[in-house]
Amino acid sequence: MTSIAIVGAGPQLGLAIARTFGSQGYDVALISRNRTKLDDLVGTLTAEGITAAAFPADVLDRDALTQALKDAAAQFGGIDVLEYSPLAGLDTSAMTTPAETDLVHMQHEIEFHLYGAITATKAVLPAMREAGTGTLLFTTGAGSMNPQPPTANIDTAAAALRNWAINLHKELADTGIQAAHIGLDVTIGTPTFYGRAQATADQLAPIYWDLHTTGRDQAERTFRG
Repeated sequence: MTSIAIVGAGPQLGLAIARTFGSQGYDVALISRNRTKLDDLVGTLTAEGITAAAFPADVLDRDALTQALKDAAAQFGGIDVLEYSPLAGLDTSAMTTPAETDLVHMQHEIEFHLYGAITATKAVLPAMREAGTGTLLFTTGAGSMNPQPPTANIDTAAAALRNWAINLHKELADTGIQAAHIGLDVTIGTPTFYGRAQATADQLAPIYWDLHTTGRDQAERTFRG
């Protein structure tokens, strides 16, 4: 049986990715900090005939995130695909311009975007190396590629994740393991801002399946609407 772990699972992109992979027979491990929301997603997917389970963890808690992925692997017999796309709420992330950014603003975003992704990867990569196959997918917004002054601290951390993910793709070449960055220059199901187009999660989810199946030589895919 094959499985996908979605870190940062929510009712938009996370659910759409879960449906895309679940419809292909994948078991789905859903990871985020809100147990109630995860249980709702599990109920939705179960009703659609998809095997899913909730593993609550905050990406800022590295021990909890590692344990959640270990528990998911134990329940589903391994993790074949890791998708990392947590979304920080306005209650946890302060947006700062380059000149306004203090180290504390930058540290939080680095912990959330980059360190969380590294932690998740280290939890699943050894087993993928042993199996000689696997997929690691990391999502950021447009700011990782085209930063804007009002969100400088967030965009800088997202750019660091993008750089690391593309470099990971290079390192894992010829190992059977795919690593890729997905850059989304759109808003999902919300009004546009900064001139970005609006998209639905269902439009975006096929990107992840393509990178896992037919686009394994690609280090990056972007979507601009």
